Amino acid sequence: MTIRPRRSALYLPGSNARALDKARGLPADVIIIDLEDAVAPEAKALAREQACAALSQGGYGDREMVIRINSLASEWGHADIASVAKSGAHAILVPKVSTPGDVMMTAAEMRKACAPDHLRLWIMMETPMAILNADSLVRTARDPNARLDVLVMGTNDLARETRARITPGRAALLPWLATCVAAARAYGADLLDGVYGDFRNIEGLRAECEQARDMGMDGKTLIHPDQIAVCNETFTPDANELAWARKLVAAFDAPENAAKGAIALDGRMVERLHADIARRNLEIAAAIAGRAV
Repeated sequence: MTIRPRRSALYLPGSNARALDKARGLPADVIIIDLEDAVAPEAKALAREQACAALSQGGYGDREMVIRINSLASEWGHADIASVAKSGAHAILVPKVSTPGDVMMTAAEMRKACAPDHLRLWIMMETPMAILNADSLVRTARDPNARLDVLVMGTNDLARETRARITPGRAALLPWLATCVAAARAYGADLLDGVYGDFRNIEGLRAECEQARDMGMDGKTLIHPDQIAVCNETFTPDANELAWARKLVAAFDAPENAAKGAIALDGRMVERLHADIARRNLEIAAAIAGRAV
């Protein structure tokens, strides 16, 4: 499986042609062109047209390009899929997903639209039902027909629908975030944290990025270009992590340790599972640097 860095995923309104053009020079790993929340009803058709035109023009380099469509229950969702299927996007991000049936129905619509196999499916985890159904919902990732690769937390929507308050440290949201981390890891999906709305509070953003990485998330969704640098820094393994990872992998690769599940290294006991984590850190770092491991 190809590992892609997804440290920073910047939302941009599909209705803002200037922002779509500027994104070609931004260092975000992922650009999410939004046709849903950030676009007024009267601008939906224009946003769809501009988003697809921007992707057709290209110039985004190796960034992962994702289009968040409108819900299939809306009047725009089916037309969004039909257009995005031919746009050259890497993935479709679907809002308001709550059941396994929502995933499979979207995948069926993608096949109906003759979407290429490389067009993947990302889903928003933003409803109470999605959290309650996290296991069965994300289990669909095991079905190749589902195309499911990534979960994206919709923390603001979750807070609104549960009446939870988002406070520093996000205590009210932690059980739901952890549930989604467990579901993602159980079925081989990536997971991106929700947005941090106070975009001028860089230290607050840094704290939330560090919390998300400590929890095991792969990156964070963003609402402003000024948030990209901190997000990329936090989700990039640092020099000390990489040095330890290389030492750990080399130790377990040594012939005398080939059959061992645990060894002593630099005064601590480490298990083979730690070597697996180390290998992923090295692969992520290599992908960020744009070179083979």
